[in-house]
Amino acid sequence: MAEENSKGLIHIYTGDGKGKTTAALGSAMRASGQGLRVAFIQFLKGEPCGEHVFVSKHHAFDMVQISVGNSFKKSKEQLGEEAQQTLAHAEQQILSGSYDLVVLDEVFVAIGRGLITVKQVLDLLDQKPKPVELILTGRKAPPEIVQRADLVTEMLMIKHPFTEGIQARRGIEY
Repeated sequence: MAEENSKGLIHIYTGDGKGKTTAALGSAMRASGQGLRVAFIQFLKGEPCGEHVFVSKHHAFDMVQISVGNSFKKSKEQLGEEAQQTLAHAEQQILSGSYDLVVLDEVFVAIGRGLITVKQVLDLLDQKPKPVELILTGRKAPPEIVQRADLVTEMLMIKHPFTEGIQARRGIEY
């Protein structure tokens, strides 16, 4: 459990490099290992990944993915509805008192695609209870949200196998 008087910080993992979700998963695993209650909430990731299999086997923390199926084959309207539902669920979990750490994975992608707004996320940050630790991930974190964060890490792509035609690999990229 998080210490009663502790201040939960706001973390951002952003940038074009690989590792944003992986860093958030590492933080979730560490927190869970120390007895903290964790909710890992994913925006726009509808295909099952290795982390889903791990969490379902080991029940390390709660992982929520409202959007199901291939996000590239959905209309913007459907994606918008799913993103709004995911944001509403995230707000409920953050305010519930049930979690010490909440991750909003790919929230910046949802903003970048116009599915949710910067204002909605800033309003959520305003409501965050003091002890809740919050991690937000995704490319192109908006400056207004970066300004509000306590920790910002930018993943910089220097070299990536995708540029050489190597496809995503099971267990490594998903």
